[in-house]
Amino acid sequence: MFTLNNINVIFCFFLVFLKKFKKLKKTLVIFAHPYFEYSTSNVELVKIYEGVENLVFKDLYEEYPDFHIQSFKERKRIRDYERLIFHFPLIWFSIPPLLKLWIDEVFDMTWTTEKNHPLQNKDAIIIVTVGGKAEHYTPQGMYEATIGELLRSLTLSLKVNQIEVKELIAVHNSDDLTKEDLTQISEKIKRTLNI
Repeated sequence: MFTLNNINVIFCFFLVFLKKFKKLKKTLVIFAHPYFEYSTSNVELVKIYEGVENLVFKDLYEEYPDFHIQSFKERKRIRDYERLIFHFPLIWFSIPPLLKLWIDEVFDMTWTTEKNHPLQNKDAIIIVTVGGKAEHYTPQGMYEATIGELLRSLTLSLKVNQIEVKELIAVHNSDDLTKEDLTQISEKIKRTLNI
């Protein structure tokens, strides 16, 4: 005979089962690092994307080393995804130049006036590696600005296109992280992405 306690236990196991096997949204990782091979942190962090179902990884600097973005190809590609992950290092308090160009070329301002435009109802996660310490990126810190404030142009571009930023993950001290630190950060990112 089932008691209320037994039913609660079964229900909890069922929820854990559903969460574990919940399908990842169709996801496009837009990775932009001009010196990727020299970034020990990013070399480790991008491994979390390997072999993940429904996830496609695109390295902009590998795909467009000449900075000639194929806008129509990218606009067609972006339509197929429910989630966009922007993964990049903070460079001079901003996004990498090729990522900025990609946004300028791919996001079409005429879309914002359309009812069912290609970017509408997507969500985004931003993963940014930062060489500096977290305390430097506060209103009272060395740079007198938060990472969120420094990335305002990106988050505003997403908002205008009705893409909801679900989370901004800032990985501080990225040049000095240990293997254990990177494992913990990778696990946090996996939990956020549900992979």
